[in-house]
Amino acid sequence: MEGKERVSLWIRNARVYNSFLKKFERANVAVRGERFYYIDRRQEIDFEAEEIVDVMGRYMLPGLTDIHMHIESSMMTPSAIAGCLAENGVTTVVTEPHEMANVKGLRGVEEMIRSGADTPVDIYYGIPASVPTIGDGMETTGGRIDFADMRRLLARPEVVCVGEVMNYRQIIQEKDLEITKFLRYLRENGIDIPVEGHCPSLVDLELAKYLYQGIDSDHTEHTFEEACQRLENGMFLEIQDKMLDEKLLQYIRKNGLYEYCAFVTDDTMADTLIREGHLNRIVEKAMEKGFPPEKAIYCATYTPARRMRLFDHGCVSPGKLADFMIVAEPVRLRPEMVYKRGRQIYRKGDSRQQKKGKFPKDFYKSVVVSEAQLAAFDGIHAPIQSGEVTVRAIEVSPHSTHTRGCHIRMPVKDGLLRWEESGCLLAAVIERHGKNGAVGIGFLTGACHKKGTVATTYCHDHHNLLVAGDNVEDMKLAVRRLFELQGGYLTVQDGKILAELALPVGGIVSECPAEEIGGNLSQVRQSMEKLGYEHENPIMSFSCLGLPVSPEWKLTDQGLINVKRGQRVSLFVS
Repeated sequence: MEGKERVSLWIRNARVYNSFLKKFERANVAVRGERFYYIDRRQEIDFEAEEIVDVMGRYMLPGLTDIHMHIESSMMTPSAIAGCLAENGVTTVVTEPHEMANVKGLRGVEEMIRSGADTPVDIYYGIPASVPTIGDGMETTGGRIDFADMRRLLARPEVVCVGEVMNYRQIIQEKDLEITKFLRYLRENGIDIPVEGHCPSLVDLELAKYLYQGIDSDHTEHTFEEACQRLENGMFLEIQDKMLDEKLLQYIRKNGLYEYCAFVTDDTMADTLIREGHLNRIVEKAMEKGFPPEKAIYCATYTPARRMRLFDHGCVSPGKLADFMIVAEPVRLRPEMVYKRGRQIYRKGDSRQQKKGKFPKDFYKSVVVSEAQLAAFDGIHAPIQSGEVTVRAIEVSPHSTHTRGCHIRMPVKDGLLRWEESGCLLAAVIERHGKNGAVGIGFLTGACHKKGTVATTYCHDHHNLLVAGDNVEDMKLAVRRLFELQGGYLTVQDGKILAELALPVGGIVSECPAEEIGGNLSQVRQSMEKLGYEHENPIMSFSCLGLPVSPEWKLTDQGLINVKRGQRVSLFVS
């Protein structure tokens, strides 16, 4: 009599998610090595296994796959975030390290890849396509990614896509950019690789021009009509938290568009990650808004894996990678166990393990500021000697990272703006990469803080130093402290530091434990709210005030930017 067939892992009495039928079914699951071996729906085969796990009717579903996220947005390194991903059931991510690329160029990308090696989850990468995001003298970055860099990254096995193409206004104007050269290279050489998009507000012919370049996905915030235009033109829609609109989700359901969309996180702050979760919380929110659980799971596992050509990911099927989690109920994706390639990487109640991944020494010395730059705060020169002038200001929205431009009347005395009497905050973006010492000056109003000072080197995407406050001395204190920390996020009032988070790696991430990063960031967030910041995510709102590809008005070290026109504008209305 023949002996029992031997497998490495045998999961018994599970309700297994079938990606092809989009439903759960009772089964035992055998794993051999890194891959699924057999899904026994009759539950009649008796294997000899190295490990047997009886899940007693719990639900077994593929590990979640997040194909559009930025590890730097967590303010952690790849080695630091991996454990957090695992405990939230996320076994595969595709990250685009354009934040570190803006600080350190190609070396920044390569060091992020090195830091993410040998982590418990699969970390794949997108080629940064827009570093700098807009160029043409409208922002100063520490690094650049050119055509040669893109080709070099394409050859790496960890790279699976071209990251988001953000300079969309220049794309539709058919300008000859480094990314358009690379897209031509891909087409001419028959290289099939996903190309990720970023095109807020584009519709009709402008959207078609963008798609014509081969950029066929979008993840940015849209109106319902804009989202529909993307889907009806065959664009792959990546749905993040702020796009979880019931009307859009119903449209996807009605038209059966599950193959053309996926849930993604894009940016997850450290405190949110620790408190609420990662991609699992996005999927749960979609379910709460009426998206069927089986379809929501599909769009967080199978669909995203297919989008990134990761054909051995995203389903419980023979020959596919044994990436899965066990949960008590399918609408609450809080794993009791998580397996990656047939090996358990998380069990509820276990302490999180963090692998160290040190960066080169110069990554810890990336913030360069001078007293001469701080002198720019001392007096804002007006075009007249006395009277009143009209100034362009950035109006911060309470619900979006998009802003509006507005006009504010300000008094002038002895040729200097008396901005302190205007009700606005003085804002400055200080070039901190040691390139040109530029300082861009602007004013904030709206949902921003009403008193005190907020400052950070985590300023999308150029990551210069952004500071905004109600008095010059506190602003100078904030900048000097960020220089001491070599990067971070902090608040100041009445000559005192209220809260701070040090980000010494490239000025944008930390190697500290996740709980420490999240705790300090939470204190900064709470401090901003006490100072009057009214946004639902003040960290992201403030950090995006320097992003010149996000509508409508933004501030860089080169000055005030009209994003829709893609050009610098004067601080003063003539």
